[in-house]
Amino acid sequence: MWIQTYGVIITIIWSAVVAFIAYKIADMFVGLRVPEEEEREGLDITAHGETAYHH
Repeated sequence: MWIQTYGVIITIIWSAVVAFIAYKIADMFVGLRVPEEEEREGLDITAHGETAYHH
């Protein structure tokens, strides 16, 4: 039983480390945030050229 628990814990840690590294690589090369100006204007307008809600 303990060997399975150990395997699960190692798998969780390994997955977290690999996901963090992949996140950092994607952030360095692609960027994971939109510019603040586009965020303020609204992502529907900047990404699709239209508004989602017509208020």
